[in-house]
Amino acid sequence: MEWYWALLLMLGLMFGLMAVGVPVAFTFLGVNLVGAWIFLGGEAGLGQLVRNSVGSITSFSLTPIPLFVLMGEVLFHTGLAFRAIEAIERLIARLPGRLSVVSVLGGTTFAALSGSTIANTAMMGGVMLPEMLKRGYHPTLAMGPIMAVGGIAMLIPPSALAVMLGSLAGISIAQLLIGGILPGLLMAACFLLYVIIRCRLDPQLAPIDEAAPVAGAWARWKPFVRDVLPLFSIFAVVVGSMLAGWASPTESAAIGAVASVIATICYRALTLRALHKSLVETARVSVVILFVLVASTTFAQLLSFSGATSGLLGVVSELQLSPLMLVLGMLLILLVLGCVIDQISMMMITLPFFMPLANAAGIDPVWLGVMMLVSMELGLLTPPFGLLLMVMQSVAPPPIQLRQIYAAATPFVLIEVAVLGLIVALPWLAVGLPRLMH
Repeated sequence: MEWYWALLLMLGLMFGLMAVGVPVAFTFLGVNLVGAWIFLGGEAGLGQLVRNSVGSITSFSLTPIPLFVLMGEVLFHTGLAFRAIEAIERLIARLPGRLSVVSVLGGTTFAALSGSTIANTAMMGGVMLPEMLKRGYHPTLAMGPIMAVGGIAMLIPPSALAVMLGSLAGISIAQLLIGGILPGLLMAACFLLYVIIRCRLDPQLAPIDEAAPVAGAWARWKPFVRDVLPLFSIFAVVVGSMLAGWASPTESAAIGAVASVIATICYRALTLRALHKSLVETARVSVVILFVLVASTTFAQLLSFSGATSGLLGVVSELQLSPLMLVLGMLLILLVLGCVIDQISMMMITLPFFMPLANAAGIDPVWLGVMMLVSMELGLLTPPFGLLLMVMQSVAPPPIQLRQIYAAATPFVLIEVAVLGLIVALPWLAVGLPRLMH
């Protein structure tokens, strides 16, 4: 079979199953079964498919995924994340759009502890949104920062999706995790700047909201020192150990998971019920991710074995595109896909084609990986399939309409596009910190 017919068969079957509503993981499983039967030789091919599937999830490099998920689940279910947000709110006063600023700072803090975009948005939406709407904040300024900062969890370690991307793409997981720090913090700073400027230009968007008076500076700082700094030290240890070269991503994730549990014990917040719920949620999320990894890895192997990958690589090579044009084309494809499918599907569909092209063109894999994470983060906020838009709709009160949620996300989408442009123009934003690693 010619490579283009093989490619058409695999992609046509995949999009056809997705169109009729088959879940992503089962879609790829079905495509893999058909592909193995045709390209690997009937029954023998199905046996090889099973062996490849087992091999794809026995890699030690995947261990950080459940450990990073456990970190966030423990802090979430024991309530320590909520205490940290309350401490940040108490510290901030006399700023335009104070509660929106708290949303950005609190969401960034939780992103550095959880690595879950959905948990971040759901928690911040449940805690901050009702209070902001009650105090007269415009829905755009109430919902926008919460959704925008939720996506930062995909960039700032610990990020299970970054581990997954690194494993699938063959990129150093440690370098990819570290590479997301500066872009993530830059986004948070831009969100803060936007909120403050908008509120200064139009004070009606966020009524003057003074913090409750607190007697003495220490009374304001005490909750921050007590509830935020100790938790932030977990992030510092996880990132610092990787940056210094003292620990692998797996070892750093193990340190972070143990430190999170110890922290909850020290705060007397850990209960058997909270621990049980955290472990169950960790198992549920991890199984879904690993199941998808099996399907994705096997899909890439089948594309390569059928000749579809090498055939497409040859066609693109004949176009003689510069590395920059190739990168821009990849990012454009990701931005379009982000409007219609989820982030895991985006990786599964594009990586088997993108990575051989990038390697052939000599594109820095860490730079490309960070840009892919930012592009996928944008997909969380772009209608109609933006996952965080749906999460916000589920936590927003009934008067809030979907078009208001779209409007709230729009300015922050533009900010993220600008940050992505900066990373394209200034690669050191993505590769500067990883190059400091020993």
